[in-house]
Amino acid sequence: METINLNGIGMTSQRTRERMVAHLRKQGITNEDVLATMRITPRHIFVDEALASRAYENTALPIGHNQTISQPYIVAKMTSLLLGGDMPKKVLEVGTGCGYQTSVLSQLVEEVYSVERIAALLQQAKKRFRTLNLYNIKSIYSDGNWGWESKAPYDAIIVTAAPQEVPKSLLNQLRVGGRLVIPVGHANQQKLRLIIRRPDYFEGIDDEAVSFVPLLGGKS
Repeated sequence: METINLNGIGMTSQRTRERMVAHLRKQGITNEDVLATMRITPRHIFVDEALASRAYENTALPIGHNQTISQPYIVAKMTSLLLGGDMPKKVLEVGTGCGYQTSVLSQLVEEVYSVERIAALLQQAKKRFRTLNLYNIKSIYSDGNWGWESKAPYDAIIVTAAPQEVPKSLLNQLRVGGRLVIPVGHANQQKLRLIIRRPDYFEGIDDEAVSFVPLLGGKS
């Protein structure tokens, strides 16, 4: 990580990030805080050096271990949904992955608690957090289906892999009024869902079709 150019050059430059943000606007992203954060966050350091020139394209990219970094639009969309309503202070992320979504969130909220089941990915992500001086992220190596109960309740929860059904453990760790953003469904039949915990029930709102890797159990 020490040799990485955070500012980027050529296809990883600030000008390229500006074009990415302009494209996000055209796709309907209107949250200015989210756009500003993605403008300054060097996405190219979260992918393999061989893929860095594609980091600001609106596409998912492989990060190893059969996992991907979500396309910028999906990161912006999910973050915007998460921040709707009352601004959350304490957020749980299920699926640290390469750490890009985590890093974007950490610049927008006070605390991020992130769970990752693949040890190698979590180790790499932690190095990136230190490189970017992001010290409000707490992470744990665990099965994301369990959430992080000892730190609950959360103002918001974001899940970056798709279960076939929403884990009850995650619903239970959401405070009343809190928001859960999660892709749900089988492969090729997934919907992005916003769930708001009301005093006596959970309100679910389906959004657009998405494609995520499945939310797996256990640790690797």
